[in-house]
Amino acid sequence: MLFLVASGLTLIFGIMGVINLAHGSFYMLGAYMAYALAPVFGDQFLLQMATGVVLSVIFGFVLEWVFFSYLYQRDHLQQVLMTYSLILVFEELRSILAGNDVHGVRLPEWLSGAISLGDLMKYPVYNLFASATCIAVAIGLYYVVNRTRLGMMIRAGASNRDMVRGLGINIRLLYRIVFAAGVALAALAGMIAAPVSSVYPGMGGQILIICFVVVVIGGIGSISGALIAALLVGFVDTFGKVLFAQYSGLSVYLLMAVILVWRPQGLKSKGY
Repeated sequence: MLFLVASGLTLIFGIMGVINLAHGSFYMLGAYMAYALAPVFGDQFLLQMATGVVLSVIFGFVLEWVFFSYLYQRDHLQQVLMTYSLILVFEELRSILAGNDVHGVRLPEWLSGAISLGDLMKYPVYNLFASATCIAVAIGLYYVVNRTRLGMMIRAGASNRDMVRGLGINIRLLYRIVFAAGVALAALAGMIAAPVSSVYPGMGGQILIICFVVVVIGGIGSISGALIAALLVGFVDTFGKVLFAQYSGLSVYLLMAVILVWRPQGLKSKGY
C-alpha cells in the first residue's frame, strides 16, 4: 500500500514537477470513500473499489484543471504553500461531511479468513489480496510507462515538455491524465487500507512523510524505484521494530541517508 501511494506521488512530483503536499489527502479520500460506499455495495468489494477508482480519476482530472494547472510555472515555495492550504481545505471538508469520529470498514466475507502458518500463527487472507493487488498495479504501471504510446509521451514530457509541445502533443491534457492517475493510486491505497487500519482524521498526513522518503530513495519519477524503495522501507521498519525497538524510528531515515550518500539521484532513473 505504501508503494501505491508513493507511485502516485512520484508520478506527479517527478513528471509534472509539482511538490504536492496534499497527496496524503488523496489517500484519506480513498479511505473515506470506502467507508461511504461500503453500505451501498455490501459484499461486492471489487465493484466498490472500481467505483472508487473511477470517482478518484474524475476528481483528480477536475482538480488538476481547476487548481494544479496554475502551479507548473510557480516556484517550489509557492507550490508547497498552496498544496498545504489544500490539506487544510480537505480536512475541513472531511470534518463537515464525515465528522471527527473514527470509523470502521467491514471486511468482505470472502476475504475475512486466515491461512494457518504452523500451530500458532495465522496470516490474513486480506493481506494476501492487498499484496496481490499492489503487484498487479506495479506490473500494469510498468507496462503502461515503458511499453505504450501514452507512456512514451509521459516520459518525453518529463524530459522536455517544450519539445513535446512543439511536436503537437497536448501537454496539458497529458499532465491532467498523469495527475488523475496519481490521485487514483493514492485513493486505491486508502480504500485497501480502510478495513485494516480504520478511517480516522489526519490519516493522510501520517503517510505523506514516509511516502516522500520512498520517492527520494527510489528516485524521483521512477515507478520501479518506488516499488523497490517501498519494499526496503517495509523490511527496515518491520525488522527495526523487532531487533532495535528503541531506535526503530530512526531506521527508515538512516536507510535514506545511506542510499543518498551512495546514489544521490536515488536507486532508479526517472521513468523506469
